[in-house]
Amino acid sequence: MASEPQTPALLKDILGPAALRVIADAGTAASPRFDSAAFLGAAAEGLDGLSIMERVRHIADALALALPTEYPAALEIVLAMAPQLTHGFQAVAVTEFVARHGQGDFDRSLAALATLTRFGTAEFAIRPFLALEPERTLARMLEWTASEDEHVRRLVSEGSRPRLPWAARVPALKADVTLAAPILEALRADPSVYVRKSVANHLNDIAKDRPDWLLERLATWPQDDAGTKWIVRHALRTLIKQGDPGALALIGVSHGASVRLMSFSVSPGTVRLGDEIAIRAELVSTASAPQRLVVDYRVHYARASGKAGAKVFKLKTFELGAGETASLSIRQTIKDFSTRRHHPGVHAVELLVNGRTEARTEFVLT
Repeated sequence: MASEPQTPALLKDILGPAALRVIADAGTAASPRFDSAAFLGAAAEGLDGLSIMERVRHIADALALALPTEYPAALEIVLAMAPQLTHGFQAVAVTEFVARHGQGDFDRSLAALATLTRFGTAEFAIRPFLALEPERTLARMLEWTASEDEHVRRLVSEGSRPRLPWAARVPALKADVTLAAPILEALRADPSVYVRKSVANHLNDIAKDRPDWLLERLATWPQDDAGTKWIVRHALRTLIKQGDPGALALIGVSHGASVRLMSFSVSPGTVRLGDEIAIRAELVSTASAPQRLVVDYRVHYARASGKAGAKVFKLKTFELGAGETASLSIRQTIKDFSTRRHHPGVHAVELLVNGRTEARTEFVLT
């Protein structure tokens, strides 16, 4: 199981006591065979100490105690419950029942997930089926790319991501992150932004393990479709931040730029946790023709170990005419996140233009 970020209390509360009551009421309304008392008793026990995804699994197992032991009958009730749920994460918990208790009934369970995903994503629930029968599951998911429902098509690309956040790794996808390539091909011009974003995130997962494969594949995608063009750009974001020449070329940007830096600063020079820094840069084109610029900045965060950790942030992508000057600025609050903790010390900041470092300065976190 992939490591999960520490979950804020408000996120955990999405599946708190009030949500349990909603799920219980949905079960009672769906069938007299649903044992509401058994569900509430089991679901409430030990709930407080669980993260959001642990609660999903806990609730799914509590549902199993409240539903008929015959899986087809239980699944019929689960399907009737879904439209009555009031939050997507409640439905995620219901889909998890299928993941944990329906692996012996492949066809019935996969059909149920395609229905349930409309109420709350089944991207996590389909992972055990991918792990158990990857070829069979991917074949079914490929069929779903023709669905008229964007939620089903999004389930296909999101559920098969090699690095899906908060989800278990699928051995077959870990061994070959390109295994779902036919799915991505089928969805590369999808009309839904919801689906296109998922396709781009899936491709960005691949970029972290097989960048050469990704660049070669995306180079064959015609970008006359605006949706496909957006997918390509978003899928390359990790490689673009790394200044990869091949990725930059695919979005029409040369590696490096003909510019002269006039100024680059970070202020104030000394900050405390919670303060805001302002990053400013001014550059002038030295080219004889317009050029497309991708300007980012890289912060080297001080760590407790003494070794800095770098992260690249987007600043601006734009066209700069011959001889023109551009003034750029951005503000960033220095605060802790579940995925990033700050430590006192010197933090270097670099300005990146088309993948190359043009300037470097620093600020001190006290």
